[in-house]
Amino acid sequence: MEDWRNGGFGLYLHWPFCQSKCPYCDFNSHVSTRIDQDRWQRAYLSEISRVGAETQGRLLNSVYFGGGTPSLMRPELVSAILARVRATWTLANDCEITLEANPGSVEAGRFRGYRDAGVNRVSMGIQALADGDLRALGRAHSVAEARAAFDVARTTFDRVSFDLIYARQNQTLKNWQKELSDALTMAADHISLYQLTVEDGTAFGDRLAHGKLRGLPGEELSADFYAATQEICGAAGMDAYEVSNHAKTGSESRHNLIYWRAGDYVGIGPGAHGRLSQNDDRWATEGLRAPGAWLSKVESEGNGEALREILRPADRAAEYLMMSLRLREGMSLPRYSSFAGDRISPQKLADLVEIGMISVATNQIRATDAGRMVLNTLIAELSAA
Repeated sequence: MEDWRNGGFGLYLHWPFCQSKCPYCDFNSHVSTRIDQDRWQRAYLSEISRVGAETQGRLLNSVYFGGGTPSLMRPELVSAILARVRATWTLANDCEITLEANPGSVEAGRFRGYRDAGVNRVSMGIQALADGDLRALGRAHSVAEARAAFDVARTTFDRVSFDLIYARQNQTLKNWQKELSDALTMAADHISLYQLTVEDGTAFGDRLAHGKLRGLPGEELSADFYAATQEICGAAGMDAYEVSNHAKTGSESRHNLIYWRAGDYVGIGPGAHGRLSQNDDRWATEGLRAPGAWLSKVESEGNGEALREILRPADRAAEYLMMSLRLREGMSLPRYSSFAGDRISPQKLADLVEIGMISVATNQIRATDAGRMVLNTLIAELSAA
């Protein structure tokens, strides 16, 4: 069996436009007053056909519209893309088709259009259930708008997820516990919970560098936030199947599981990453990052890629280690060894088991709850072994 089949095969499409840029966001997103969606449609369809010719005969497990704010796309554009997808690959019977949405861009009619086009899952960027914190995060919507948008999504789509950011400025543990408990009553089957991270090159990064981003929690309080999050979600039947993602059994994000299980995925759009296995090689691909430049390159050359290179075995093994240990199910030791050409030191594994960082059973290594608290350190220890 070709190794990528262990993870599956997916398609990621990047829509790079937003109505405004959030101060914490380091994604490839841009604000533009004029977008020729017909022109973008031609480019997406061209790229799907190009990569489809390289991957004929594959069963497609998932499609993911990410961004940016894909809910700014016309339903007709989404419909045309999905029609080309169906003409290019055979879709799995349970193919998951996800579209990201911001509450401020939600309209019932538009959502019905996405559903009719084939979208069966929506992921909403709610981010907070406190109006003051939404303003501090640069979000354009209110809590009331977020709840109303969620209600529209829940009555339109089979599956709905939403994101929250915690460990925010001046947030108390008690307030987060109440906010998360309230969020879990909204009847989503999947929720993504991210600690606020401040990245270089963002507005928050600039403020932090100048001493103007105050009220962030220290390490001890951040650990308390994480522990409370696991406890509250677990009690609600929404265990963490991945470090930052919680779901009811059977409602895990099938698309993201392809990433974490080292499957293959096509990346289409500005800055979109992909992984494709061909013969005995695994290729890393990346689209040209600037939206205008990507669009022009597709139109003039029939190819929006800025990068396509073979992953070295060591890089492939390191990527699998880093991604798979984020999952509750963990990592296959034989599969890792097949990438690395060597096995992890049995003594190192024994040492990490002894101090309670990992468990090992039937050739599968898993991070324990304690190990997940210091996952980056754990990954570094295993990489050095």
